[in-house]
Amino acid sequence: MHGRVKIKSTAQQEEEKRKEREKKLKIYVAARDACFSKRKEGIFDDEALQLTQQLLSSNPDFATLWNYRREILMHLETVKDEDEVQKIYEAELSFLESCLKVNPKSYGSWHHRCWVSARLPRPDWARELSLCDRCLSLDDRNFHCWDYRRMVVKVSGVPVDQELSFTDRLIGSNFSNYSSWHYRSTLLPLLHPESPEPPSPRREPPQTSPPPSPQTHSHRVCEEQLLKEYELVQNAFFTDPNDQSAWFYYRWLLGRAEREEMISCVYVSRDEERVAVAFSRPVNAQSVGLLLVLDGQPQRVEWRSVHPRFKHSPVWICDLPPGTIGDITNEHNLTVHWTEKHTHRDCALYTGRAESWCRDSATDQELFRSELSVEKTSVLQSELQSCNQLLELEPLNKWCLLTIILLMRALDPLGYEKETLAHFQTLREVDSMRSAYYSDLCSKFMIENTILKMEYAEVRVFSISDKNLTTLCHLDQLLLVTHINLSSNQLQRLPPQFAMLQCLEVLEADDNIIESLEGVYHLPKLEELLLKNNSIL
Repeated sequence: MHGRVKIKSTAQQEEEKRKEREKKLKIYVAARDACFSKRKEGIFDDEALQLTQQLLSSNPDFATLWNYRREILMHLETVKDEDEVQKIYEAELSFLESCLKVNPKSYGSWHHRCWVSARLPRPDWARELSLCDRCLSLDDRNFHCWDYRRMVVKVSGVPVDQELSFTDRLIGSNFSNYSSWHYRSTLLPLLHPESPEPPSPRREPPQTSPPPSPQTHSHRVCEEQLLKEYELVQNAFFTDPNDQSAWFYYRWLLGRAEREEMISCVYVSRDEERVAVAFSRPVNAQSVGLLLVLDGQPQRVEWRSVHPRFKHSPVWICDLPPGTIGDITNEHNLTVHWTEKHTHRDCALYTGRAESWCRDSATDQELFRSELSVEKTSVLQSELQSCNQLLELEPLNKWCLLTIILLMRALDPLGYEKETLAHFQTLREVDSMRSAYYSDLCSKFMIENTILKMEYAEVRVFSISDKNLTTLCHLDQLLLVTHINLSSNQLQRLPPQFAMLQCLEVLEADDNIIESLEGVYHLPKLEELLLKNNSIL
């Protein structure tokens, strides 16, 4: 038997491990209780510092202990000179590095490091940047480290171009580095901002006008740099067409335009003695400041949303005092002021007219194409050509298909309608888990196209039957519609937003799968409702 290693049984090993865990747990609980006791008694000595360090070394996510440790350090600041405080905090940074080795994504450790760095008498920001580099080399998606790096960069004044070069290096080594692409999107507008449009020669600004704020165009990038970014991101998705990081960044590059905030429509009804106002975005009319002026006199009216559930809505209504505009032989001039945006819209109600409206003559670009850039058509056409080239190589690539659809929407939504529908069908087949998303997005685009056709025809009838619609949107654009046909689709509900159709008289919704009619109960002019072959409960 001599010289042969004795092998312990599994039961013996488990028992020894259990005893070892119990022993460690007793030590841990004793140290924890000692910390709690000291904190309760207001003791902030070196022993408390050592106890918290002992516990946090094994469990860096104990938030209460980090709080106690900060209280101890703040106390030491009052009894030590600056050099001693410097050494204490430098030791704290070294201790924190050991905690980050235990858990590189510890909320408590990174938060405490921010706190220590902010209180350090003589911080070494170069050392902190180096630490970030090391952590990101191990995990380039450690968002705690990215947040900390941004703080260090801001406080220490690292040049923006230096940080942009840093993203170049990370993206060059790994195209899939989503965090680097995102960081790049925050840096580019600072380094290469789009110049504000020059003033019109007919309306020169006064000489005393202040210069434009640097934040005025901080979210947009100049055309020259955009072309370079297009080339960079194309290299990424041609290298790995299935990686989503570059595609998301590409979507950001393309999405630059924003629709102007304005009153898009004012509608007045004699019969209801009611005013409806549509905005270009959802607002809270009770807080943004709406003023109604009738024939030169401000009116005391109560604005309310079209549905009780909406606190923010693009459509708001108010009732005028009885008899104010009821006489059809009188003419009235009405103005709605949006005081928050210093804008207004006028509407005249002529003699013999039961209703009147004044609406914004928005172009299709302003209405629905702001999700993608309205820059030069030639640039977007070139991008579409590049994506089509990739699609020839990767005909089932969902990111490429979706981007092509968005580019077509930006270029010519009506002209590319047939190709868009075909691409959506392919998307539903190759990415079946998200088929419902693609159906909803396709529905959105078909509704937009129908609205554009209606705008061109200047009619108040909206017909979109037999289009496989699964959802309804842009209902605020249909404020003036009197007749809507939604028959033979796949709609499950008429949502609360349906209440925005304040002029609707006839609703056809046969042959759907509608279960809920919540939006129908708030339509003041509805006279005829067709709901055959639905699933109404």
